Formats: sequence, structure tokens, C-alpha cells
Amino acid sequence: MGTLESKSEEMVSTKQQRIAENARNLPDVSFCALAHHVDAYWLYHAYVRTRKDGAPGIDNRSAADFERSLGENLGKLLEMFKSGRYRAPAVKRAYIPKAGGKEKRPIGIPTFEDKVLQRAVQMVLEPVYENEFYNFSYGFRPGKSAHDAIESLWKNLMNLRGGWVIDLDISKFFDTLEHGKLREILKRRVCDGVITRTIDKWLNAGVMEAGCVSYSETGTPQGGVISPVLSNIYLHEVLDRWFVEMVKPRLKGSAFLIRYADDAVIGCEFEEDARRILDVLPRRFERYGLKVHPEKTRLVDFRPPTGEEHKGKDSFSFLGFEHFWMKSRKKKWVVGRKTDGKRFARAIKATAKWCRAHMHKPVEEQHEMLSRKLAGHYGYYGITFNFRNLLRFYKRIRNVWYCWLCRRSSKITLKWKHFREYLRRVPLPFPRVVHSSCMANP
Repeated sequence: MGTLESKSEEMVSTKQQRIAENARNLPDVSFCALAHHVDAYWLYHAYVRTRKDGAPGIDNRSAADFERSLGENLGKLLEMFKSGRYRAPAVKRAYIPKAGGKEKRPIGIPTFEDKVLQRAVQMVLEPVYENEFYNFSYGFRPGKSAHDAIESLWKNLMNLRGGWVIDLDISKFFDTLEHGKLREILKRRVCDGVITRTIDKWLNAGVMEAGCVSYSETGTPQGGVISPVLSNIYLHEVLDRWFVEMVKPRLKGSAFLIRYADDAVIGCEFEEDARRILDVLPRRFERYGLKVHPEKTRLVDFRPPTGEEHKGKDSFSFLGFEHFWMKSRKKKWVVGRKTDGKRFARAIKATAKWCRAHMHKPVEEQHEMLSRKLAGHYGYYGITFNFRNLLRFYKRIRNVWYCWLCRRSSKITLKWKHFREYLRRVPLPFPRVVHSSCMANP
């Protein structure tokens, strides 16, 4: 199995390099022969790259079920894809909490078989479009991460010395993306009938909820493997290219755009430029069936403090971090980052809920899981300037755990000094900055 995996990876990598080279050399050509790259090795590598621990789709088949007859299942899937007989099943509707915790975000869960084929098609599209995507687009792209986007935003704000920031929010992007417009955009670079028809099947597959299947002429379900690359292709045309080719040449001052999937921030040197962009954004988005959220999209005065001011005029959040002005150790104004308040509260609430549900589990087992939760929190939020909030989170989790341990018995009271003694012997992970910036010490 290991030999097959390494061989499939090598063959797929070689083919992707060839596709990417052709895409670079032929920037104005629409490729009509891409599906032939998807062979048994390609599909097997797609299977290897597909998460195995996800929830099952409407067929209730897990990754383990698919793996029991892996060769047969992959062969059948490949034949149906090439012959056009593949029928995309409806995705199963599920809901996850939004950042505020009160509302829930709908997602779609494809079948595992569907995930594998979506991954295979995504692996074909990626090398074609990676040559076109701009460096300021970070969402779900190879070699790029949310932390890269956050770091790039910090550097741009520091280079601009603040300015005016458009905190852009697209209202229900994944639900309102127009299928017709997406097809038009795709055909400029990909006109392979097998690929485009398969994508059409996914777009029109429908959503199953409470036993009923509903269909829509707009949207691509969040949760699908193919959705991130399709959203990047769509927003590359709607926002990225428009900003670079049409907006920036008409501005008086410097400006930048940072985008991670459908989350974006536009920074401008002058207020006049920012207001002009903010005025035209709704009209630009309406041409593609999208809407700028009227309440969440706002113009932020993000100029650094002057004179006797002790803090910046405003702040904004991006990818779970609040950005604001603060004094560095050298008493200079720098852009600080800290955990967004809503994200912080949601993480505490979720951990407290877990402690309550597992309060009678062995203490060692609780300690192990809480250590993982803390390490995961530090892994994302452990960036320069955010240590104080990491320490707050550590103390809150420690206190929450102690409170629920105290409720294990009405007869025996756990004293704080005994709890602290236990933590001295078996400590919880202490906060640490995982993603430090060499430029963040002005």
C-alpha cells in the first residue's frame, strides 16, 4: 500500500506540473482535454488525500465501508466519471455554530464517494488556476494558510502606517453564488465536457434535510471538497481581478487587498479612495448575484494615534483576530492582534460544556483532552502580541475545569490547594506563541 501511495503521488505530481506549465504558457486558452489525467493512480491519490474521519453523507457509508472494497469502488467510480454515468447524490444538511454562537451556519455533507471524486476534480483545477490567482488570496490554497493572511495584513498595515480599512462581509456567499455566472467564468479556462458536466451535477445535486430534497439555482454547499476552489475561482473574477485591474489604477494613494475565501479586507491610504471603493462594491457584486452585507461591511478609521491619544480610533476583526493600535516595547505605535472577543467567549463556553458532559470521567482522561484543546487553541491563536489573551484563556479553562471537578461529589469537596498541587505534578500546557513575526518588534 505504501509503494502504491508513493507511486500515485509521484505520477499525480508530474501530471500537475505539466498542467501548470501549459496553463502558464497558454494564459488565454481554455483547456478541453483535462479529464484524461484522472486515471486509477490519480483517483487513488485523491482517496488518500480525502479525510477519513468526516461524517457520512445520505448513504451513511463511512470511509471504512468504502475501503473494504477499495479497488472495486475506485474502479467503478472512475468508469462512471469517464462515461458520464456518474450521478451526484444530494448532500446532507447539517448546522454548525457561527462566530457569535447564537446563529448557525448550514453546511452540506457529501457522501464519501462524492468527496473522493470532488478531490480528484479539485486536483485537476488547482494547477490551472494557481497560475492566475493573486498572492493576496490565501483561502484553501496549497502552501498558504490563515496565518499567512494575518501576517500579510499586518505587514501591509504597518507599511501603509494605518489608513482606512474596508471590513468586507459578503452576505451568504456560498448560498447565493450564481451557477450560470460560475459556468461562464469556468469556460474561459476549462471547457472539458467531462469536468464541466460533473461540476454541474454537484451544483444541481440538491440538499437533503429532514428526509426532503430541495434544489436551488444558486449556491454551492459549504462542506463540499470542490466548494473552496470554485469559490476562489468565482471571487478571483468578482473581486481580485477587478481590484487589481480596475480599482487600483484609479486610486490616488496606495491600497491593498487581503482575501481568505469569502473574508476580505481592503486597506487604503486615503479616506476618499476607501469611500469610492465602498460605494461601488455593491454594484460590482450585484452583477454576479452577490450582496455586500449592509451592517457587517463597514469603513474603519484605522489611522495610528497622534498627539495625546492613548489608543486608535477603531479596530476590526479578521480571521478570528481583532486588529488594533498598541504601543510596542520601544514605545512606538504598532498594529496589535488579539483573540476576537466572540471567538474567545465561544471557546470558553464550548470547553465548559465539554467539562460538564465529562465531569465523571477519570481525571487523567479529562486532563489529556483539555491539554489537546489548549494546544489546539495555542496552535491557532498563538501569534505575536496575543500572549496575554492566551494566558487569560489558560486561566479560564483551568478555573472552569476546577469548578466542574468540584461538582463530582456532594460529600467530598476538592480544595483549590489540592487542585493546584495536582497541576504542579501534571501541568496543563502553558501558553506559548507558536507563530512569531520577526518584523513585529519595532
